[in-house]
Amino acid sequence: MKLRFTKMQGAGNDFVVINALQSPLSLSPAQIRHLGDRRFGVGCDQILVIERSDSAGIDFRYRIFNGSSGDEVEHCGNGARCFVRYVAEQGLSSKRSIRVQTINAVLELHLRDDGRVCVDMGAPVFEHAKLPFDANGLSPRLLNGFELWPLEGADCEVAVLSMGNPHAVQVVDSVDSAPVPTLGPLVEAHARFARKVNAGFMQIVSRSEVRLRVFERDAGETLACGTGACAAVVAGIRLGLLDEAVEVHARGGDLKIEWAGLSAGLQAPVFLTGPAQTVFEGEIAL
Repeated sequence: MKLRFTKMQGAGNDFVVINALQSPLSLSPAQIRHLGDRRFGVGCDQILVIERSDSAGIDFRYRIFNGSSGDEVEHCGNGARCFVRYVAEQGLSSKRSIRVQTINAVLELHLRDDGRVCVDMGAPVFEHAKLPFDANGLSPRLLNGFELWPLEGADCEVAVLSMGNPHAVQVVDSVDSAPVPTLGPLVEAHARFARKVNAGFMQIVSRSEVRLRVFERDAGETLACGTGACAAVVAGIRLGLLDEAVEVHARGGDLKIEWAGLSAGLQAPVFLTGPAQTVFEGEIAL
């Protein structure tokens, strides 16, 4: 089969976007991995599929597949920004704000006049069972009333939370010298996380600015991770290290994260704002 696609990127996090509005699309994990392969396919971190929604008040269905494993995943903030940019550029909707259904959430996406996209990422989740994270037998260190959990064999402390997908965030002195290539895989596949975890390495620059690297689950280190940026800032706020609005400098670009959780309550939504850009369009035989 021949498949039309659009290659997009948000802060260096890259995607293959497929329009499945006219007819259902069923790709095997092997075909998805082929799309994601940077030598033999198109090459991307994730594949985004746009589908029709049958639900009232929902504009589109939004499915996300890992380009390395072929598995369907829960959430991707940078992908959501590319999603709404694609919808606007392809004339699929004239709305400046759209609502989309993912595998486990409804997202509100807003296209701003300056070309950037703002995503309502929903509220962070701290219940261990929903990540899941097994804390049995562990004793956390409290900082500003929020837990930092020791991970056996990894020699690090992490804050754990979900942004629709699981994250383990650690504070480091410098992201340049942080052992992301070696420690990232240890945290990602740690036995305490039954479905693996995204491992974040956050350097505090000031109360309104951080630098961040993320070793993503089943993908390795990427140039940017939207949910990882959200998780890092939320963790930093709860640890008393950051204010409510933070600029996040990833290797692929800058993101703005806002969360009023300490003043408005932990169920306050996280807002992610950043760029989204079309790179090229093409067709591939699968």
